[in-house]
This record gives sequence, C-alpha cells and structure tokens, in this order.
Amino acid sequence: MSEFPQTERDSAPKMGKMTQSDTILVIEDEDLIRFSLKSRLEQEGFRVLEAATATAGLAILEDRFVDLILLDYKLPDLDGLQVLKRIAGTCPGQVTIMMTAYSSIEGVVEAMQTGAYTYIKKPFEFAEILEHVKRGLETTRLRREVERLRREAGDDERAPRLVGSSEAMADLDSLISKLNSAGASTAIILGESGTGKNVVAKRLHYTSARASCPLMTITCTDFSENLLESELFGHQKGAFTGAVATKAGLFELADGGSIFLDEIGDMPLSLQAKLLRFLEERTFRRVGGTKEIEVDVRVIAATNQDLSKKMASGEFREDLFYRLSVIPVEIPPLRERSEDVIDLAQMFVDAYAVEFRKPITGIDPKMEDALRGHDWPGNVRELRNVIERAMILTDGPTLTVADFPRAISKEARSSAKTKAEMVLGPQGLDFEAFERDLIARALDLSKKNQSAAARLLHMSRDQIRYRMEKFDLHD
Repeated sequence: MSEFPQTERDSAPKMGKMTQSDTILVIEDEDLIRFSLKSRLEQEGFRVLEAATATAGLAILEDRFVDLILLDYKLPDLDGLQVLKRIAGTCPGQVTIMMTAYSSIEGVVEAMQTGAYTYIKKPFEFAEILEHVKRGLETTRLRREVERLRREAGDDERAPRLVGSSEAMADLDSLISKLNSAGASTAIILGESGTGKNVVAKRLHYTSARASCPLMTITCTDFSENLLESELFGHQKGAFTGAVATKAGLFELADGGSIFLDEIGDMPLSLQAKLLRFLEERTFRRVGGTKEIEVDVRVIAATNQDLSKKMASGEFREDLFYRLSVIPVEIPPLRERSEDVIDLAQMFVDAYAVEFRKPITGIDPKMEDALRGHDWPGNVRELRNVIERAMILTDGPTLTVADFPRAISKEARSSAKTKAEMVLGPQGLDFEAFERDLIARALDLSKKNQSAAARLLHMSRDQIRYRMEKFDLHD
C-alpha cells in the first residue's frame, strides 16, 4: 500500500518541530507518495523540494545544498544505488534515507556501503519516517559542527597560507622565512589598511620556532592609555581604582611566544618609551609594581600609517622605529598585484559556500577581468566584503556580473553591452529599463509585498530588495 492510511494521517503522534531552515529533498516517482511526504513534512515545519526522477533530483543538488534526502530505490531513469554513488561524489557526507518496497539483505548492505544513512521499507507510517528524518537531521548538524570545529582548530594550529601567485607574495613569504631562520626578535609589518597584516603576523609566528607558544594580539586603538598599559604589562592589586586583584599582562601571558601590536602608530609616547625599554632589557614592571619581570617574547608590530611623518611631527619615537624595523615586512596593496585577485576571490567563494550552504563553484570569466581591473582601495578586506555580498545575493552556480556592485562590474557590463549592440544594433535593448519595469510591475501586482513579488519573479527577497534600491522603487 503506497498511500498513507487515513487513520495514521489522523492519529500520528506529534514528534516536535525541527528547525525552519531544514531543507529536505524527496526523490520519488510515485506521485501520491511524493505528494503525501511533501505535505506532511511541510506541516512539520520543513522546507521540501521534490523530484520525480533521479535526473531532476541530481539537478536540484547541483543548484543548492539540502539537509537530508529521501530517495526511492526504483526510479524510472536510474536506480537508487546509482543515485547514491553520484551523491557521494558531489556531496560527500550527505545524509540520505533510502525508501523501497523491494528490500533484501543484499540490497540493504549494498545501500549502506554506498552511503545511505538508513533504509526504510514501504509501506511505512509517517511517524516512522519522521523519526528517521529527525535522527538524520541531527547527524547532519553534528557533522557540520565537527567540520566547523576542525576548521577552527586548524586555523589556530597552522600558519595561514599567503594566497596569491604573484612575485610580490613569493618574495614576502621568502622574507618571512629568512626572518624566522635568523631568529629575529622583532618585526614590523607595513601596509595599507585591509592588506592582511594580521595574516602575515600569524604566519610570522606559526612558521617560527615559537609556534608552540602563545601568540597574543592587541590593537592599540582599542584602549585608553592607562588601560593599554595595564593590558600589556599587567597591574598590581590596588594600583588604580578598580584594580581589585593582581593581573598578568599580555607580555607575561605570551612568554616564549609572540605579541602582535596592531596599529602601533597610535601608541601613546609614554608607552612607546616603556616598549623600547622592554625591547632593550627584556624586562618590565607591572603597573603599580616594583619587581622586574623577565620574559622571552617576540614583538611583532603593524601599522598602516606613514611612520616617517609621525616621527617628523614628534608623535612616534625614532629609536623605537629603528629598533622594530631592522628589516620591515611590507605588504603591497592589491592594486599592485592584480594577478592575485582571482586566487583570493576564489578562496572567499569557497569559504562562503560552506558558511552559507550554497553550491557556488566560482566566478564568471567576464567578471574575473573586471575584478582584476578594479583598484581595490580597501584591498583584500574590500574584496572579501564584495564576494560575501555577491554570495548572499546570487542563486546561480557561479557569480555573475549581476551579483556585484556597479562600481566594480561596470567594465564587464560595458563589455556585455557592446556585444549586445553587435547583435541588436546600435540602439540595443534597454535591459535596465526592462528590468525596472518588470520589478515595478511585480510590486504593483503584489501590492508592494516584497516576498510575494519575489515569488512572482522566481527571485529571492534579497534580490528584490537590492533591485528596489538600485532602481529607487521605494515609496
């Protein structure tokens, strides 16, 4: 019997709602079973996608991630084992529940060996399948959490890679190796805002002999002068109002390792003097203390400011600058190494594809040229933000011109317009006006309801809102 019995439909026990964001793909060629599963699962709060053939189901998986798959064993184009193998190749770790009326010991064993999470024999009651779905979704969440923790642990334990194939990045990595081989006790990283000075600082530490000891990081602009001194050097109990207990500073905590002082160009002059004293004597005193404390700490500093100007104005000590900058580590801006842009962009695409659970594979070649040609005044940080925005807006398998801000994609848009004029004539077709009218018409039909307008145009709500801003279609 393929259809859920009416008595079961009325009396199945409620087992609790799962997360609204859980998406289930049902691949089943029997219309009644597929409809019934979709209807009942949606009542439980799930988003349900459906396919009547293996080909249609696999096409859905190419466009988006799902949390769980309910897969029929006998399909008109492929059998369930063939589909399982394809899923395992494209979506490793995907939780898939096999459904069949043709169960056998051999079939069960083969399905489990091929990657099925579990196996359900037809006919089944909805309460039974819901219980399997709940357990399967819990497995999905646990696997993703383990993967996230592994990535985070790897980030802490390994030196970050310097992404890019340019000669400048190769030279930078070589300089880091030479500084570490020489056992340099200080380093200063220079570069514009957003170039990745914190990444270079981590690489300096984690590729050095100090890698097994702590790397302590502080941004000098985050604290007032008194608090910054306490954070760096610690304080004795009663040293100032609020000092209710003795506190060790970052220099003590980093003993044997490194301390990264970001935005050192903004460090107050009084603290610059104390830092210089530490670099020369390797000792310091806590705030309010009298005892000299000796530690072995490498100081890595960074700034995006022109320290020569600050020295000329008396805002930065020359002796500290020369003590830090025996061999400055300079990071070139992104506009001077355009050959690295796509490598970096792809790294961000891969990272956000995992975070947003979107199967985006890369960037359209026409857009790659525009990315290389952009000046990137915000450097790598700006590129990362642009890719994040595009990943949120897109629904396709690749990032295209439409997913990027016009200031960056104008070159690609101009190229596309030229090609269109070659086909359509010098007047071309006013695509922007057409798109604006389409959005306006959908908003009129939906009485300004953005979600309803998005459904009419098969768009996401974010895409509608972006185009409303673009075409100034707000009330």
